[in-house]
Amino acid sequence: MSLADKIFIDNCNEILTNGAWDTEFNVRPKWHDGTPAHTVKKFGIVNRYDLQKEFPILTIRKTFFKSAIDEILWIWQKKSNNVNDLKSHIWDSWADETGSIGKAYGYQLSVKNKYPEGEFDQVDRVLFDLKNNPNSRRIMTNIYNFADLHEMHLYPCAYSMTFNVENGKLNGILNQRSNDMVVANNWNVCQYAVLLMMLAQVSNLQVGELIHVIADAHIYDRHIPTLKKMFENPQYDAPILKINPNVKNFYDFTVEDFELVDYKSTPLDTKLEVAV
Repeated sequence: MSLADKIFIDNCNEILTNGAWDTEFNVRPKWHDGTPAHTVKKFGIVNRYDLQKEFPILTIRKTFFKSAIDEILWIWQKKSNNVNDLKSHIWDSWADETGSIGKAYGYQLSVKNKYPEGEFDQVDRVLFDLKNNPNSRRIMTNIYNFADLHEMHLYPCAYSMTFNVENGKLNGILNQRSNDMVVANNWNVCQYAVLLMMLAQVSNLQVGELIHVIADAHIYDRHIPTLKKMFENPQYDAPILKINPNVKNFYDFTVEDFELVDYKSTPLDTKLEVAV
């Protein structure tokens, strides 16, 4: 069993057993047929992943690793808010006729500000500080910009990263206001684990822990039958993630620089509908 499997199963069982349903409320999300998409949730879940021990990807269901990396590069490297720069179609429901999702995600990371050391956007400031001020307690990003929320087609779910270097290891805290556990939980964990590993490599640091803080961890009503089938699937050991060691510049990484070795998993036998 991978640690990611154990954490995911424990989280979901806790939500199903002790969570709160929103069936009495008029909820915003809808299924494609117009039916309200209700959830059962737990508030305030914290998970820790030691990335030196294993890569945190599920084996009880297949996580589309390459597509997850493509999206994190779209946000953090391309700093894009246009779905035409993305290979998958996961954002299409929130895009306008030009492909834009508004002033969201990559757009927020791309905004530059002047500092005594020079002009930086949020990503470049992180890269600068990891190399020049690794002991800083101020290495953070935040894309939940209140002034621009009305111009975002979807408010950011994973909205903040806090980085901290301890004994030469780069640790990170991912703050997430909302997490669709069945569709997106492991997708996000894999993405930000990879991000932490990329930043560590180009900053001459070892990778440490990813801490995932979820405010509203929820399971949608129509996902529960599929989730229960997932619980019965075989559990395998975590695969090894290999990253091209020759990449020294954050902006030079491509999807092809990442390889999962011995990834065993069970494909989903049903397509998971995403509530919008």
